[in-house]
Amino acid sequence: MFGLSLGVANINQTLPSIAYDLLSGLNAAVVGVIALATIELSGKSITDKLTRLLVFFTASAGMLYNALWYFPVLMAASGFATLVYDFRWLHGPIGAMVRLTTFWRSRRPASESAAAVEPETELDTVRDEQQVGSPAPGDRIMEQSAGQETDSNLPTTEREGTSMTTEGQPRVIPKALRISITWRIGVAIIVSFFASFLAVMIVRGIFPSPPRLYSLFANMYLAGTIIFGGGPVVIPLLREYVVAEGWVTQRDFLIGLAIIQAFPGPNFNIAVFLGSLTAVNAGQNPVAGAVIAWLGIFFPGMVLLHGTMGIWSALRSRRSVKSVLRGINAGAVGLIYTAVYRIWQIGYVHETSQQGRSLGDDPWWLVVAAASFVFGRWYNVSPPVTIIAGAVMGLIRYGVVS
Repeated sequence: MFGLSLGVANINQTLPSIAYDLLSGLNAAVVGVIALATIELSGKSITDKLTRLLVFFTASAGMLYNALWYFPVLMAASGFATLVYDFRWLHGPIGAMVRLTTFWRSRRPASESAAAVEPETELDTVRDEQQVGSPAPGDRIMEQSAGQETDSNLPTTEREGTSMTTEGQPRVIPKALRISITWRIGVAIIVSFFASFLAVMIVRGIFPSPPRLYSLFANMYLAGTIIFGGGPVVIPLLREYVVAEGWVTQRDFLIGLAIIQAFPGPNFNIAVFLGSLTAVNAGQNPVAGAVIAWLGIFFPGMVLLHGTMGIWSALRSRRSVKSVLRGINAGAVGLIYTAVYRIWQIGYVHETSQQGRSLGDDPWWLVVAAASFVFGRWYNVSPPVTIIAGAVMGLIRYGVVS
């Protein structure tokens, strides 16, 4: 990706016509690949009606507005929504309002409501009796899981190690290798990281025009901290944090995006490409830009991973943690739908519109995107193959049209 950035930095502003069709074919295929990844992630993250609604909400909100702070707020709001729903924090106020409404209705003149009072009172009595005799759904779930709690909390290796073989003999499995990080060390790592994160963000906000490479590091640091739910989520974030800042052109971003999809490894590696181009366009050392961007986007994940290892054994059994993570996962999937939409809107590149046009402006690119999705979904064609096929389809279009 670093070598590609040096090549892209030295190409002319206007490319040959065949290059635009090749790039548009790559981008159309990328849309199909990301759409397929979104569908697969949806199957894992959508577990009930609430998470389905959160995916729809975050996807819609992400399409309607863009800002540096916006995506993390949407994901945090999704986590808070599942927490409120699972713990029924709104059930009490809503129930109080319903009881108050019923009370005021019962104070109407007897002549107006005599016919309606008796059926309502009898029905309320039946409901009260049923509620007294049957536990709440949440209580039934807790009772059912009470007998399994001891066994399910054991590590997998310990559960398997105490199991019996078909011959009735105990089966012994060695314990897995574990990195020993206590919860105190884990908390210290996480607290130190977020202190550094706040310091980086505050410094960036205080100075009106900080150095370009520092702003690049701060934006990558922010993206690496809030990305949650898979590589495709990084696409709309980096487009907002780099392209919208004017550091990298739309055309160059699309070139890097198309190529990174055909390479092995995570989408996060595009940070090297964007960091190098940012430095070149600012007249600074591209190696410094590439290293800074790489550290900025990968360092948060590596630190938080090791910090979380120390406290995860204590947190993973808490209902509140599971509830919040369920909502954040759903919000992250919704933002991937936003990524599909935004790349669709800028995927068609032409000599007269190098900032990108909608793939829907030419039905050929719609066919390419649909083919990429269909062959990946039902024929198990790998993403690199479908993306290369998209490039070939772009060359075919150039040959036919020209």
